[in-house]
Amino acid sequence: MSNRLKGRVALVTGGGGGIGRGVCRWLAEEGCAVVVNDLGGTVDGSGASQGPADTAVAEIKARGGTAVANYDSVSTYDGAAKIVQATLAQYGRLDILCHAAGILRDRMVFNMAEEEWDSVLRVHLYGAFNMVRHAVPHMIKQRYGRIVIFSSISALGNSGQANYSSAKEGQVGFARALARELAPYNITVNAVYPGGDTRMTQGVPDTARQIRAQRGIDTAEEREAAAARAVEDSRDPERNAPKIVYLCTEAAGNITGQVIGTAGLPMTLYSPRRVSRVIHKDGPWTLDELDVLMPNSLTQGLRNPAPPPPPGQAPQTPAR
Repeated sequence: MSNRLKGRVALVTGGGGGIGRGVCRWLAEEGCAVVVNDLGGTVDGSGASQGPADTAVAEIKARGGTAVANYDSVSTYDGAAKIVQATLAQYGRLDILCHAAGILRDRMVFNMAEEEWDSVLRVHLYGAFNMVRHAVPHMIKQRYGRIVIFSSISALGNSGQANYSSAKEGQVGFARALARELAPYNITVNAVYPGGDTRMTQGVPDTARQIRAQRGIDTAEEREAAAARAVEDSRDPERNAPKIVYLCTEAAGNITGQVIGTAGLPMTLYSPRRVSRVIHKDGPWTLDELDVLMPNSLTQGLRNPAPPPPPGQAPQTPAR
């Protein structure tokens, strides 16, 4: 390791475990002072414990790094303010924000309670806003900042995760909008699709995986996970850390508004959404015209990612 981040201060939400914990260690080993924020709750967001953040801080200090723990919740506006205020009180500045905090409340949408929807968005999407809103004014004053928002490949859509997928896709739009707003102040903003075997991935109900397999649902997540499992230890969450920390360095100052995959061995760049096909008419469309044109032009070759069961076979209904 070197001192690429010497003199910098980083705040990592959800830094007490999983991928966030590895990012905290790598930041510290590059000379960065780190605030490890973690509420210490369960995967579904309930409960609280100082143990995860304290353990991560102890590991960093044992390696000669500098770190302090924080236990406030990102899910409230005031909680995020306390986290940023604690960082400034301890170190006097804030250069890097990594929002990794997250929870899961997986449920098929027809079984999902309002609280299961709200709680996931509060931590992931509202948490991103809360943290950025309080951190950015200080970065603007410094004319420097690095923001990394932990989205997920589940943003592309996952059965049984309507709440999680919505929050994660929202984070991508948030990151892209922020990148445009903050570029004049030398602040970069990127979203990452991390991955690895953590307590969150282990918490995905087996029934959801089974139903997707039975129905032939081929999501991007399954394809990437299958490719990653083909390499020994590819699901080690630590593999994300150097790629994410690179985005926090001065060398990455030209990278902003991007979505970058960090799971496994590769580092991948996702293309922004753009128009791929167009049909045009000088005047209003009729349904008869679209009946003819759509299958032979705009939607030709499109594959249903979740085809219905064969005739006579009842759809599988999950318990969750």
